[in-house]
Amino acid sequence: MSEEGKNLSRRDFLKTTGIATGTLVGGGIIGGLIGYNTNKKSKPSKNANNTTGHDEHTGVPARMFFMSQTDFQVLSNATERIFPKDNLGAGAIDLGVPYFIDRQLAGNYGSNSKEYMQGPFAEGAPTQGYQSRLTRAEIFTQGVMALENESKKRFKKGFSDITEKQMDEILTAFQKDEVKMSGTTSGFFFALLRSATLNGAYADPMYGGNRNMEGWKMKGFPGHQMAYIGEIEKDEFKKYEPKSL
Repeated sequence: MSEEGKNLSRRDFLKTTGIATGTLVGGGIIGGLIGYNTNKKSKPSKNANNTTGHDEHTGVPARMFFMSQTDFQVLSNATERIFPKDNLGAGAIDLGVPYFIDRQLAGNYGSNSKEYMQGPFAEGAPTQGYQSRLTRAEIFTQGVMALENESKKRFKKGFSDITEKQMDEILTAFQKDEVKMSGTTSGFFFALLRSATLNGAYADPMYGGNRNMEGWKMKGFPGHQMAYIGEIEKDEFKKYEPKSL
């Protein structure tokens, strides 16, 4: 694809994912966090999984769910292929999407604690909502392992060691529901992964993603302004620097 074609494709994607800024970013996002403190003045804990969400020694965000570096790297590379970096803006990794997903899986989103999780379980229609006996945390754990196993089966290498084209081949197979999973489907896992990736790219930075509000800047989304009363009656276009919660 030509450079012009890539630019157009990315620009079209950013325009058509308005659900992210309309429904998700403006609202409560996908779940509560465990131990995440938005008070920047509070003293960091000595625990690696401290309330600031960062390791106090390295400054790197601390993981709350994925204990295995290999699993976390697989997740990171998968999200980057779904939302890749290019000359129009940051990709999933630079936006902190993997850490966003990690924190969500450690909280209410991952445990489905606010949802009805009793049987009977059936295939269901899209309008019927969540239809698995497994929690999202269990599905992501199995899905990340399945990505790694499928890569070794096809290419004799781990998912993080194959080419981007090969990663896309595997992710496409998951999207088409061609990979066997237990208690869920690979198509359903891919849908969760894609949704969580977009959430992480466009959520308020307080949730761990959308680092430096770069996701909002790509879409021209103003974030959470206090008020527009001073400009709402004016005819000229007003551009706002985005603000986080």
